[in-house]
Amino acid sequence: MTDSLKNIPQHVSIIMDGNGRWAKERGKERVFGHFEGVESVRAVTEASVELGVRYLSLFAFSEENWNRPGEEVSALMELMMKAMLGEAETFRRNGVRFVVLGNRARLSDTLNATIDALMAETASNDVLTLILFVSYSGKWDILQAARRFAADPDARDEDFANYLVTAGIPDPDLVIRTSGEKRLSNYMLWQTAYSEFVFTDTLWPDFRKDEYLSALREYAGRDRRFGKVK
Repeated sequence: MTDSLKNIPQHVSIIMDGNGRWAKERGKERVFGHFEGVESVRAVTEASVELGVRYLSLFAFSEENWNRPGEEVSALMELMMKAMLGEAETFRRNGVRFVVLGNRARLSDTLNATIDALMAETASNDVLTLILFVSYSGKWDILQAARRFAADPDARDEDFANYLVTAGIPDPDLVIRTSGEKRLSNYMLWQTAYSEFVFTDTLWPDFRKDEYLSALREYAGRDRRFGKVK
């Protein structure tokens, strides 16, 4: 039951993994798993709104993913564009602010225009901020932040996080990774320093509300000390 959940995290981040394996198990092309994964995104987003999660971030496409076969990359980009356009009304109705972070210079002009339009359209929504990491690398993020930091004569060490692409967004309280893998895969290396982690064997296309609630319950039982003694 959702009403039994305590200690709801402010920011949940998910490394969505297992689309290809899910499709392969069913004798389908990898892209079929990506299409089904969109339904999981919708389910988790709706649950986050219902539960009062304030920030939901999703690792959708890493810089390393550009090395995948061109046909799969093209299909993924097309899928992202269609999914964004299809969710505009749902975002408006549920008060979801949409944000895309990453090295967007590598994206097509068409995709960037779609992203910009949806971000502008949802900018005033304040129930949930949905962050999609696209063409993102944690190492790239730290490097670009370091360059900007070094170029600012007024920069202070404690302000370094303001130069990351996530400036103004609280660090994740909880990071969930699906498909049984237990690594960060170059994702938010700075921001997850004190995040709690939940790893599940469930492949992303099978990760729906019940699996999400299970991860949140596990998080609720954690004792977060941030290096201190309680």
